[in-house]
Amino acid sequence: MIHLLVSVKQVPDTTNIRIDPETGSLIRKGVPAILNPYDAHAVAAAAEWKKKLNGKLTVITMGPPAAEESLKECVEMGADRAILISDRKFAGSDTLATSYVLAEAIKAIDKEDPVDLIFFGKQAIDGDTAQVGPGAAIRLGIPLITYAVEIKEINLEERYVLVIRKTERGHEVIKATLPALLTAEKSIAEIPYASLPDLINSLRYQPENWTAEEPFPYDPSQIGLKGSPTWVAQTGTPEAHEPAETISVGEKGLTGTVEEVLKDMFANKSVASIWEAIK
Repeated sequence: MIHLLVSVKQVPDTTNIRIDPETGSLIRKGVPAILNPYDAHAVAAAAEWKKKLNGKLTVITMGPPAAEESLKECVEMGADRAILISDRKFAGSDTLATSYVLAEAIKAIDKEDPVDLIFFGKQAIDGDTAQVGPGAAIRLGIPLITYAVEIKEINLEERYVLVIRKTERGHEVIKATLPALLTAEKSIAEIPYASLPDLINSLRYQPENWTAEEPFPYDPSQIGLKGSPTWVAQTGTPEAHEPAETISVGEKGLTGTVEEVLKDMFANKSVASIWEAIK
């Protein structure tokens, strides 16, 4: 039986993001929180393979108590176990501290029930760093596959996974030994409609709550602000620029359009002087 684990994050809906001009921080009041979209597709992929291989699916998140809603959404998609890692001592954690907390939690879960394949979304839409998944893989000492778009095979007998990952030039096929960790693109799986049993289960389900002390103590020097060597010095909204000038080829013709563009590029010099300079 395969044991799959997905780490998810509850994020503010970035279509409603506003910045406090005085503090430079995100205004979260009144902004709806959602399950990070990349994580949702990772859960969908894990749920598919759970069904194919008759396995089990665990989902974890580090966040405030309200993140329980995102965990219940994962249960609705087919997760069997959901764990909320929440404590004020974690506040201010950067990606390094967050990857430490999640990796330690995964190690604890693995001791109870060995984990075969771990999923993270490619990145969170609020931070866009794409660092936490790889950071957790390094701390766990297991193979990492980033930008996964399709899982071709999971072989439990020979202990390997075959994954197609996206690159700047196309796609690669990667074979990695299990256990392994992958970060998922949205194309890895479609988010399904919840079945009635899963929907009812999600309404009744109460996620487990882990703190900075229970079920095991975290190293206080590696969590929260103490364990975070990076911080955001300032944030803000970019200044609005004047819209660019539109030049119509239909109105000026091709030659006139080229002349107009060249004048703008060369500080309104005459076309003749431009050609002379080019020569």
